[in-house]
Amino acid sequence: MSSLALALALASAVAHASWNLMSKQAAHADDVVFVWLVVTASTVLWAPVAAGYLLLGGTFPTPAGLAAIAGSTAVHVVYFMLLQRGYRHGDLSMVYPIARGTGPLLASLVAVVLLGERPGPAGVAGILLVGTGVFLLGATRRPTRRDLTGIGFGFAVGVCIAAYTVWDKQAVSAFGVAPLMLNYLGELGRSVVMTPAVLTTRRRGLITPTWREHRVRVLGAAVLGPFSYLLMLIAFTFSPISSVAPVREISVLIAVVLGGRLLAEGDLPRRLLAAGVIVAGVVTIALN
Repeated sequence: MSSLALALALASAVAHASWNLMSKQAAHADDVVFVWLVVTASTVLWAPVAAGYLLLGGTFPTPAGLAAIAGSTAVHVVYFMLLQRGYRHGDLSMVYPIARGTGPLLASLVAVVLLGERPGPAGVAGILLVGTGVFLLGATRRPTRRDLTGIGFGFAVGVCIAAYTVWDKQAVSAFGVAPLMLNYLGELGRSVVMTPAVLTTRRRGLITPTWREHRVRVLGAAVLGPFSYLLMLIAFTFSPISSVAPVREISVLIAVVLGGRLLAEGDLPRRLLAAGVIVAGVVTIALN
């Protein structure tokens, strides 16, 4: 794994943990309205970047590329909805580690079985360490019924992460979709797909109050979410899934600290100890 890919994956991790904190802080808001506000704000804020890319000679996706983007859009809608609902039922430092652990492990398995990727011994050991550390984070205290519900959502989100990781890797490599276009058109598609659900009688009146209460979190997630994923997609263009996806999971360390310090979720020393296993995994993967 190159130093550039490692730097991109680590920067992506910081941005990713940060926008998840913002989403958790808005967990009591209507999940459909909040997610719609985020993707719609993202579409508006990133429009100049996408337009500049095309004006400077960037390529618009082919019909096959647009089909790949449509598939990615669908998986991401499910992902965002499950994630936001999971944060309503569980801690950031519970839901996030389980989701982020399940995702790369499944993605790496699919990459090896279906895409023919072959990580070396160090890569395999690193993936196992990351997975072990993440699942230890989710099991550092006896779960309540609320925790168990959050854990279930965490696993479901992890399946979505694995699905879009493998799908989007193929979109930027096999179909040649530019990472910026995959990201931006995906956000645009998610905004369009979710608009009818937001404009129902029950939710229409929640748009303004949700925006007033959470506009800083909406805008923060709208900027950091695409930025985080864009960095990972760029890394995907020249590095294998089985290296990039697990390294990005350093974000669980950040999320555990944020959950413990800012949200007072508790059990911080034990969860940080378990997260140290992830650090060892990241170092091992980086040496692969």
